[in-house]
Amino acid sequence: MYREKTYPASNGLVALLILIVAALGSVAVMVQQFKAGNEPMGLVATLALVVASFLMAGLFIVNPNEAKALVLFGTYKGTVKQDGFWWANPFMTKKAISLRVRNFETTKLKVNDNHSNPIEIGAIVVWKVVETAEALFEVDDYSRYVAVQAEAALRATAVQYPYDSHAHGELSLSTHTTEVSQALETALVERLRKAGVEVIEARISHLAYSPEIAAAMLQRQQASAIIAARQKIVEGAVGMVHMALEQLGERGIVKLDEERKAAMVSNLLVVLCSERSTQPVVNTGSLYT
Repeated sequence: MYREKTYPASNGLVALLILIVAALGSVAVMVQQFKAGNEPMGLVATLALVVASFLMAGLFIVNPNEAKALVLFGTYKGTVKQDGFWWANPFMTKKAISLRVRNFETTKLKVNDNHSNPIEIGAIVVWKVVETAEALFEVDDYSRYVAVQAEAALRATAVQYPYDSHAHGELSLSTHTTEVSQALETALVERLRKAGVEVIEARISHLAYSPEIAAAMLQRQQASAIIAARQKIVEGAVGMVHMALEQLGERGIVKLDEERKAAMVSNLLVVLCSERSTQPVVNTGSLYT
């Protein structure tokens, strides 16, 4: 694998000054020698001017958050990351690569969750290049590579979790976004490491059931909410009935046999658990009639 290494480029301003002085000196010598009729020395001065002009092609600029990878006749020589004005061998190819932080949003993918329910999911990936040699030479197009691998990692992560949690402590896509985002980021780091890319952040940006099952899943969620509410109501009603029977017994307000206790429990549960207001019935007789 190609590994990034730093190339010791020369100061561009110093090199430019030397080349300008050399070019001007060559011009002066060339003019002087041709006037004196010394053509061989004039040709040497002309050649020196051509060489100085050619060496100026080695000057290049590195902008902030940018790098230049230097390649000489197909051989990677190193990378210049320090911004500024530099000079290197003019035969070297200077390949620019951005080190800025980038955002990538996947398309809305249609996948099956852990319970085989079709869902739509999308994610945002924040990344940047940290290893220029790997990004340029290990993959064909690192930007395209990030896009494809991000979608593949998102699919692999989505099938590991259900959309909704139906058991206590079960991780789900809709309720445990932090854990799911961490799993997605881990998957991306493993896939993009070979491309010299650092994943800064990965998070779910879109999550929904597929249109063909959205209505059915909404009814399921409503039913689950109703069941959960009923469980709470029953738990509270049972507690209130138990408290009422205990206080009646402790204070000696009335003594009830098992049959009357059962009737009282039934009446209290109906009153406490009913969705509508109950209509009281006044007993004008004794307790047993």
